[in-house]
Amino acid sequence: MTTSTPTPRTEQSASALLGTLAKQGATGALSTETGMVYLAAGHVVHVESAVTPDLGDLLTHSGALAPDGWWEAIDQAGRRCRVGRQLVDSGHLAAGALELCHLGALFDAAYFVLAHDGPPLRFRPGAAHWLGAVRSVPVDTVLRESRRRRELLHRIWPEPSVDRAPLARVPGPDATDLPARRGRTLAQVDGVRTAAQIATALACRTFHTLVELRRLAAAGLVAPVGAATSPPPFPEPSPAPASAPATVSAEPGPAPRPPAPDEPDTALLRRLLHALEAL
Repeated sequence: MTTSTPTPRTEQSASALLGTLAKQGATGALSTETGMVYLAAGHVVHVESAVTPDLGDLLTHSGALAPDGWWEAIDQAGRRCRVGRQLVDSGHLAAGALELCHLGALFDAAYFVLAHDGPPLRFRPGAAHWLGAVRSVPVDTVLRESRRRRELLHRIWPEPSVDRAPLARVPGPDATDLPARRGRTLAQVDGVRTAAQIATALACRTFHTLVELRRLAAAGLVAPVGAATSPPPFPEPSPAPASAPATVSAEPGPAPRPPAPDEPDTALLRRLLHALEAL
């Protein structure tokens, strides 16, 4: 990794500074209180956050890549910032699978890095991530998708504490007849794990897990530890009947329910793939 003198702290928000860096075609790493955004020629090439599973966790926990293959690539190509390229060249992972998983991890981490959009800590020109180039994304796309996710989650349940705090099950409410993914997510809520840890255990992208956890919170089934025995700060919605429209559903339900739209991430990734194919 090559670095030069960090830029001084600024009162600009992280998203505003990212827009400025994009216009300048900058290369380097922008750090915030919750993570790091890596740029190359003004495009986002990687985002990491301590509160989301990293790319290695997603690949190995899902079974797409053996842990030995992941660490072997880091040992052989980490110092040269070519881990992604090494995974593909060594035959451990197909290029398309790496790109899709990388995009999912990038947008997951960006949601948390930009969630509160406070001032960044610093920008280090020339800094590069050890993963290396996989697929770059325009800054505007990252900002727009982070905003869209924030608004969607707010519509489901407006308490962002669910995203980061250890979560516990709320005693009392009936948890039967949940969609499969929601039931699997609820089964991981143990009073200790956070959303990111639950996502890692499920080998699932964090945003998909957040959607289910916020729905569980809206139904009064989970709450941050310490609040699990208290009534929710907002009126608890009554269980939706089978014919109720699933306006934000990402999970297909039983047969009587109307068909649900694509999961938010799936629709985005399809648009990105179409754009890449056009290029």
